[in-house]
Amino acid sequence: MDSAVRFDGATHEVIQQLLGLPRVELLESTTSTLDVAHRLAARGAPAGTLVLANEQTAGRGRGGKTWQSSSGAGLWLTLIERPTESSGLGVLSLRVGLAAAEALDRFASEPIRLKWPNDLYIDQGKLAGVLVEARWREQAVEWVAIGLGVNVKAPQDMEAAAGLERGTARLDVLSELIPAIRAAASATGPLRPEEVEEFNARDLARGRTCVEPARGRVAGITPEGELLVALADSVAPFRSGSLVLEKAR
Repeated sequence: MDSAVRFDGATHEVIQQLLGLPRVELLESTTSTLDVAHRLAARGAPAGTLVLANEQTAGRGRGGKTWQSSSGAGLWLTLIERPTESSGLGVLSLRVGLAAAEALDRFASEPIRLKWPNDLYIDQGKLAGVLVEARWREQAVEWVAIGLGVNVKAPQDMEAAAGLERGTARLDVLSELIPAIRAAASATGPLRPEEVEEFNARDLARGRTCVEPARGRVAGITPEGELLVALADSVAPFRSGSLVLEKAR
């Protein structure tokens, strides 16, 4: 790590103290903060270690997709956590998305919406994405890497992207996000009824027609994080896959 790197003028020591974290790895540019986080975790980095970059050249999304991560335009980060049990891992991405939406609301022009399983939207523009990767030893989880990319400034060359309010400081956003993400990561078990209710209230797809993972109408989520799709004669749960909505004609 280059000690000369700054994030909105702040050094890694300042960020570490501000957020009360054991370690902050601040990088000017990297391929993906997820890759760096896994290397650090394998070498024993403690829970609460934050990897933060001004730029990612190969930011990762679900299904091998890339995330545009321009220099200084957003938050490109991964947080390492070491859960003592695995009962909440199946819904961790949803919990982090919920926590991030609540934390980011104050910086947005309107309430932030959610799209199963891991995307945050403002209106119809994608604002942020969550990617959670776990590493296991035998039957026990060793660590989870919680990756989050947030467009503080909307990319100019992407019509389907959104950003936060003009003039929003990245350090202010980071200060709201990290405590929220850490709290979400510490939760165990399935989603609580109030979490399901909050997701449904923010769900941009609920009631709309989807073509994947099956053709039907989006009917919400289960406490286990499954997507519910109303088919012709039943409601089917889907644990994995992508949600693709039918385009308006």
